[in-house]
Amino acid sequence: MPTILKAVEKLVAHHRSGRLQGEVMPEDANPGLAKDSEENLRYFTLPMALNYQRDSYALWKSALAAYRDPETAFLFDPDKVVATPFAELQQALLKHKVALQPNKHPQIWLKLCETLVSEYNSRLKSFFDAHEFDVMQIMATVTAQKKKYPYLAGPKISNYWLYVLSQYTSHTFKNLSALSVAPDTHVVQASVHLGLVPPGASNTEVAAAWEKALRNTAYAPIDIHTPLWLWSRQNFLPEV
Repeated sequence: MPTILKAVEKLVAHHRSGRLQGEVMPEDANPGLAKDSEENLRYFTLPMALNYQRDSYALWKSALAAYRDPETAFLFDPDKVVATPFAELQQALLKHKVALQPNKHPQIWLKLCETLVSEYNSRLKSFFDAHEFDVMQIMATVTAQKKKYPYLAGPKISNYWLYVLSQYTSHTFKNLSALSVAPDTHVVQASVHLGLVPPGASNTEVAAAWEKALRNTAYAPIDIHTPLWLWSRQNFLPEV
């Protein structure tokens, strides 16, 4: 697919030069925690499970507001979340609109915290250590145990979650090249615009198409997620 590869090269170049106006990504709304800290891992993990069919910029602004608010900062401490009555947890997650669905979203948040508390002594670092910070091992676990890791196990969120952790923490993840493109609305639209997939293609079809197109090239599918996302957001300009 030489035409697609040329487009990818141009998009990556545009991103690196700033022509895609990607100075601020949704996850840049963060409290600037130490990159190697447990708190930083929690900050970029718990809200990610709610990053489905919603505005990512709004989600991370809400997460930052909740983190900075003394009344809701406990949301990022699994032990405190598990010990909090569910009605209070709902109220806290809804206060800054971290949760948009009053029952489902708090249940997702609580289940993830329960898993961390019961299996990893509340520490995400212990979870990653147990999987040797290996993307393939992590994906295998969250996929096989979806009830323990709700929504983080989804094909879109799981890939993007691990990509974000590789960018916003100082931890080194193995086998990042195994991550597929995270096919959200913007990535799907950009893929259709490039002619990689037909209109109406499913997320699975989009991810598979990019894996095939970039096989044996210098690019891993996840490398082009951000350029595609930004390009779609600015109406496919500049042209490639």
